[in-house]
Amino acid sequence: MRIVATLAFVALVAGLSSAQTTLKVIPAPPDVAAPPADAAKTRSGLASKVIQAGTGKTHPRPTDQVTVHYTGWTTDGKMFDSSVARGAPATFPLDHVIAGWTEGLQLMVTGEKRRLWIPEALAYKGQRDPKGLLVFDVELIKIQ
Repeated sequence: MRIVATLAFVALVAGLSSAQTTLKVIPAPPDVAAPPADAAKTRSGLASKVIQAGTGKTHPRPTDQVTVHYTGWTTDGKMFDSSVARGAPATFPLDHVIAGWTEGLQLMVTGEKRRLWIPEALAYKGQRDPKGLLVFDVELIKIQ
């Protein structure tokens, strides 16, 4: 099941590549090249930093469905996907996306915005583009 959902997420990202010219490009944050020294780091290598505190009290579990707004960049500042640019949040089961998302969103509460630096081993594992460290700004809108 995780593979199917991951492929759906990959298809969404891949589909954006051809349509990206019609989307508003959201500029990369200044720290996109590498996590800053004050970013929290997990044992897996995920780094994150709270951009805006949330108002919720509950953290999503891996089996929860979440609704988020997000933008993703490569470390050279190229935006490769964005629900913000499309103007519609994304909803998906948390355990059906890349491992960095599953881990990172479990750190969040509703209303929180967090920047995630996801190493390649927790993203697409070098098996598809974009490769390498990926950076996402994610806003957790809802946990179902």
